[in-house]
Amino acid sequence: MSTIKRRHFLQFAGSTFATLALSQFDIITKSNRYAQVLAKDTPRKLALLVGVNNYPNSERFTNLEGCTTDVDLQEQLLIHRFGFNPKDIIKLTSDESADKQPTRKNILTTFEEHLIKQAKPGDVVVFHFSGHGSRFSETSDTVRNCRKNELNSTLVPGDDGEGRVTDIMGRTLFLLMSALKTENVTAVLDSCFSGGGTRGNFRIRSVSGDGFSPSTEEIEFQKRLMKDLGLSEPELAQKRCEGVAKGVVIASAQKDELAADAPFSGFSAGAFTYLMTQYLWHNSGNVESAIAKISPTLKSSYNQFPLGDGNQSQRFYFINQQSLPTDAVITKSNGNQVTLWLGGWEGGSLDSFEKGAVLNILDSQGKPAGKVKGVSRDGLVGKAIVEKKELKVAPQSGMLLQEFSRAIPTDLKLHIGIDSSLAGELADITKALTKIKRIKAVNPGSGNIPYTDKVHYILGKMTVEYYRQFQQEGLKDIPKVGSIGLFTQGFQPLDKSLFSQPGETVTKVIDNWEAKIKSLLAVHILKKTLNANSSLLDVEVGMNLVEQKSQTIARVATVRSANNQRQVRQSKTGNLPLNKLFEFQVTNRTNHNLYITMLLIDSTGDIILIFPYQWPANEQSMRLAAGQTTVIGNPEELELKALKKGSGEALLIASRLPLKNAVKTLSALAAERGLRNQPIDLKGEVGAIDDLLSDLSGDRAGGLITSEDKSKSMEVRQMATLSLSFEVG
Repeated sequence: MSTIKRRHFLQFAGSTFATLALSQFDIITKSNRYAQVLAKDTPRKLALLVGVNNYPNSERFTNLEGCTTDVDLQEQLLIHRFGFNPKDIIKLTSDESADKQPTRKNILTTFEEHLIKQAKPGDVVVFHFSGHGSRFSETSDTVRNCRKNELNSTLVPGDDGEGRVTDIMGRTLFLLMSALKTENVTAVLDSCFSGGGTRGNFRIRSVSGDGFSPSTEEIEFQKRLMKDLGLSEPELAQKRCEGVAKGVVIASAQKDELAADAPFSGFSAGAFTYLMTQYLWHNSGNVESAIAKISPTLKSSYNQFPLGDGNQSQRFYFINQQSLPTDAVITKSNGNQVTLWLGGWEGGSLDSFEKGAVLNILDSQGKPAGKVKGVSRDGLVGKAIVEKKELKVAPQSGMLLQEFSRAIPTDLKLHIGIDSSLAGELADITKALTKIKRIKAVNPGSGNIPYTDKVHYILGKMTVEYYRQFQQEGLKDIPKVGSIGLFTQGFQPLDKSLFSQPGETVTKVIDNWEAKIKSLLAVHILKKTLNANSSLLDVEVGMNLVEQKSQTIARVATVRSANNQRQVRQSKTGNLPLNKLFEFQVTNRTNHNLYITMLLIDSTGDIILIFPYQWPANEQSMRLAAGQTTVIGNPEELELKALKKGSGEALLIASRLPLKNAVKTLSALAAERGLRNQPIDLKGEVGAIDDLLSDLSGDRAGGLITSEDKSKSMEVRQMATLSLSFEVG
C-alpha cells in the first residue's frame, strides 16, 4: 500500500483570499440565474452595453485596454446565443462615434430612453458596464449601518472631468433599475473599487475616490428619480438595505478585491467578462456549473471572486436557453472564406486556431453540415476557409460552429516576465532563462504597458514595498524581503517554496529551479488540451471522501457528448477536508473502451501521475471499458490525503487510442527510479508530456518536440481532457 504525502504528490497553496461575503453556493445560484434568465421566451430583449477604455489624462485616471472587448463579448453572445435583435442592443464605447461615447450624459440618457421607457413587464433587460470603479462616502446612515460599509461604489464614465467628478453612484443605479417595469433585469459590472494602476501584467479597473464627493448634477439626478418613483429618503434607504432593486446584479470582484483588465492571446478583456461569456456559449443550466468553472481560474490567476446579489429564484439573463454548445459563430461569409467570432473557443488554446483548427458548421437542426479550417486570427476574430468536401449548406452569417479538431503547436513556449525589481540584471536573467529549452524571457515594458509580450509567470524580487503591500492585503506566509521568486500574472507570490533565500544571485536561483520551470512548462502544454466544453467523449470524473462515497466534493463532465447535448450535467467545486482519505471516480459513458491517465498538479506546478501507478504498466492497465466506472484512490492500493490548506487541481485525460508512447516513457521512468506501486513525480519531465500529446494526436512516432510538424492535430471525437478544481481545508 502506498501512502501519498504532501511532499510526494500535491502542495496546496495557503489561501490568500479573504472570507467571502456570500457563500460559493449563493454565488453559483445567482450565476445560474444569469444564464437561464436570457433564454425565456419574452416579448422583447433590450441591452445597454458600456465599455470605457479611454479616460482623461489625470492622476486619477489610467486608460484601460479590454473594456470595449467586453462589450463585443456580450453583444455577440446576446445576439447569437440568446436571440437578441441587434437593433435592441445599444453600445456606448470609447471606439464608437461621438454620440455613442460612454459619457455620463449618454449612459444615463440611454438607460432612461432605451431601457426604462421601452421595457414592459416580462421583457428582459441587460445592463453591462466595463470600466473603472471608485467609491464615495455613503450618505445614508441607515445604509451604512445595515451594510456595515462606509462607502458607496461608483461607476466612472469616460467624460473629460475638467476638474469635476462625473461618477455614477451605486445609489443611482439602484434608482434606475427600480424604474424599470420588468423584473427580468441583469446588471453586470466588471469594475472594482480597491486600488488601481497596473498589477503584474494586468491593468486594474479602479480609481481612488479619496477626496471626491458626488457632483451636484448627480445629487439632483437622484432627487428627480426619487420623485418619479415616489420614494422618500427613508424609503429608499430601506429598499437598498433589502437588496438589489430588481433582478440580479453580478459584480466581477468582491468589494476589497481587484478586477483585472487582462491580456489574452492577441487581445485584452475583463477577466471576469471573458470567462463568463465563454462559459455561457456552452452552458445554460444552473450557475453552479458557471461559477465552479470560472472561479478557480479567477482566484488563482486574477485573485478575484465574482459576487452576485438579487432574487434567488432568478436565472442568468432570465432566459431558458436551449441552443447547442457553441465554439464560434459566422459573422461574415464571402465565397469560400468566412469570418468567425471565437467567443466560445477554449481561451487557453486560442493560438491553436490559426495553426489549422477545424470546425463543424451546424445546420438549423444542430447537425454537422460542413467544415471550415482556421487560417488566421486577430484576437477573437478568426478567418477560415470553407472545405467544399461534405458541404451540405452554404455558410451564412449567424451559423454556429463546433470544434472538430485543434492543432497544438509543437513549439509552445513558457513566457516568464522579468519584474522591474530585477531591471538591473536583465541580460543575465535572459541568458539564464533562455538556456532552458522552450522558455522565453519577457522584458518589462514602459508607462501603462507592463510587459513587451504576453507572460505566464513573473520573476521578481520581494522588495520592502511589495512586502508591505502584501501585508496590507492580508497575505499570509509572505516570502522574505530580498528573496527572488516567481509570481502569477497578477503579481501574487506563486508559492513561498518558489522563493530563494535573500542574497542568492538570480542566475543561481534559475539554475536551481530548472526542473521546476520545466514542470511549469509541462503544465502549460497540458492545459492546451483542455476540452470539456467541446469533446464528444461522454466522460465524467467525481471526487469524494473514502468514508462518504455518496457525497461528491467536486465533479466535472463533458458537455457536448451525444447523451449530453442539451441536458448538461452540472460541474461542482467543493472543499476537501484535511487529513481525510479521498478518491476519484471516473466514468466512461461511451459505447467503446477508453484509455485514461490522471495527474495532480500542486500549487508550485509540480505534476504527480496518480494513474496508472502500478509498474511496469501497459496499455491494458490504462483501459476503462465502455459503460464502466473505475476508482482511483482505493485505499487498499493507493492512499490520497491532503495535509495542507489551499487549492488543488486534477487533470483527467481520456483517449479512444491506446497511450503507447506515454506508457512506454512512464514505465521507463518508474524502472529508473525503482518504483513499483506508487505514483510518479513528473517534475521536469516535459518529454513524458510530449509523448502523451503525441498519443492523443494519433502520432505513433512520439516526440512532440523533435517532430518536424509544426503542430499536432487532436480531434474532439478521439480525446478529452477535464480539469477538476477543489479547495482544501
